[in-house]
Amino acid sequence: MYVGRDMTELSMMSKNDWKDSELAFYHHSLQQVVPYLNVEGQSLHREIIKEIERRGGLNRGEADYTHGSKINYD
Repeated sequence: MYVGRDMTELSMMSKNDWKDSELAFYHHSLQQVVPYLNVEGQSLHREIIKEIERRGGLNRGEADYTHGSKINYD
């Protein structure tokens, strides 16, 4: 279950202020419904993808004993 800020709050913020977990969650959610998104939804998804790419992807780089190498948004 996602625990974080909802899209209403995040839509009023710049994408570079979003946490990695928020980008990961909303990218995954929008990716599941891409065929059904209208133009506004597609634009939002593209902005999220661009921000993820700007940050160098969603991988943590290194795993340790408390975290894996993949961003977890649960």
